[in-house]
Amino acid sequence: MAQLVGQGGQPIVILPEGTQRYVGRDAQRLNILAARIVAETVRTTLGPKGMDKMLVDSLGDIVITNDGATILDKIDLQHPAAKMMVEVAKTQDEEAGDGTTTAVVIAGELLRKAEELIDQNIHPSIIVKGYTLAVEKAQEILEDIAIKVDPEDEETLMKIAKTAITGKSAESHREHLAKLAVEAVKQVAEKKDGRFEVDIDNIKIEKKEGESVEESQLIRGVVIDKERVHPRMPKRVENAKIALINDALEVKKTETDAKINITAPDQLYAFLEQEEKMIKDMVDQIVATGANVVFVQKGIDDLAQHYLAKAGVLAVRRVKKSDMEKLAKATGAKVVTNVKDLTSEDLGYSELVEERKIAGESMIFVEGCRNPKAVTILIRGGTEHVIDEVERAIEDAIKVVKDVMEDGAILPGGGATEIELSIRLDEYAKEVGGKEALAIEAFSDALKIIPKTLAENAGLDTIDVLVKVISEHKTKGKAIGIDVFAGEPANMLERGVIEPIRVKKQAIKSASEAAIMILRIDDVIAAKRVKSEGVGQGMEGMGGMEGMNMMG
Repeated sequence: MAQLVGQGGQPIVILPEGTQRYVGRDAQRLNILAARIVAETVRTTLGPKGMDKMLVDSLGDIVITNDGATILDKIDLQHPAAKMMVEVAKTQDEEAGDGTTTAVVIAGELLRKAEELIDQNIHPSIIVKGYTLAVEKAQEILEDIAIKVDPEDEETLMKIAKTAITGKSAESHREHLAKLAVEAVKQVAEKKDGRFEVDIDNIKIEKKEGESVEESQLIRGVVIDKERVHPRMPKRVENAKIALINDALEVKKTETDAKINITAPDQLYAFLEQEEKMIKDMVDQIVATGANVVFVQKGIDDLAQHYLAKAGVLAVRRVKKSDMEKLAKATGAKVVTNVKDLTSEDLGYSELVEERKIAGESMIFVEGCRNPKAVTILIRGGTEHVIDEVERAIEDAIKVVKDVMEDGAILPGGGATEIELSIRLDEYAKEVGGKEALAIEAFSDALKIIPKTLAENAGLDTIDVLVKVISEHKTKGKAIGIDVFAGEPANMLERGVIEPIRVKKQAIKSASEAAIMILRIDDVIAAKRVKSEGVGQGMEGMGGMEGMNMMG
């Protein structure tokens, strides 16, 4: 395969030895199979009755989760087409925050349907054309069926957050966690030109083992995982005036190499006294501004610690840059690079700064800020795995609440949106006609995988439930989806199962783009991997299932 035979019977080598090449149907079949195996892996985690996965890495670290993006991120995949499915989940997670499993499952199903069409001798480029038309139409339909909501309506935001948390192991505390997520996002949201903008980097998440998940709390300010630098400093400061310094409270070293020759003991004494005076001047300057709490991004000299403690100032050193920025947003302080430039106007305010012991470790709480634009969610839980899963649940909830506040539009969940899209795309296929119509019908059929999987994961009779839901959906309206708890069709808006429009739009976009990209590949040329890397022989075994056995 890697060589041709010339006229004189002399072989002409084109590709190096050990290179593997798959052409045409073989390449398509293998790529589709790899992508579908990835989709099948996460499919069982979809919905409120989805199962969890336990992932053990090469070091023996364990992750227990049902978050699609996390699962695919932690699995070490070899196959290039399988890696493309991971990209789908990552894009979905970054853009919308939720719906990662949905996106991957739809991509897998689109490829399965495409394979059926290829078997009927329909060319991939026709399928690609049909899928592209279907995606454009689907985006229009989503805009059409979306329900406009007030971005500040707390009840809607709570429902959105609860829908995102349902199905995760933190579900039993979803009321409490949803409330934390909604309050945090509303606090950091900023209104610009009549629209909300939310930067979720302003929501800090701190995790500490101990207590129960119910003890997790929102601090309207910042929590810093550090302790005060000197035991004589006050542990608690009320009505704190906060200075943020991006400089070391130490004696300045010269930039160039300098040598000082001392010839008499009194010169050495004067030299040390001058150093001491410089540090004392620094501290005096800070105290003179009225500051009683100091956060320093770099180090604090032992002598400076002593003087600050004497002045009754609470000081914290080596604070992360990101934490300094959050402190500035929460307290209204300005980060100052040089102590000499510090004035009382640069100080921030909070009602209380206190060092507390949480799970045996000291943390600094900055609370009671005036309209803080940075907040902290402190997550508690019995074990490390519980806390990690709660963190993922809260991150999803924060992102979907952000989506609704920014877009102000929602869609019914529980497979209702996918069924509506499927019905309307079938009608659209009839309008388009030709071979492309077959691809549009395949796309519409592929979307039914979501309600089907929801029913399957809940242990329901899939065909029975799907037929019932589709017929009720046609008669009772677009909000009818599957209530997996009751095992019957229900109005999703009444049940409070709602999702942001951004999640659905992005899921369909990224799923179809990945499917289209994989369909367009008709030739795979894989170089031989270098053995010294400790990695196997490239894509050997890609022909059989051993290359696909990615979970091994």
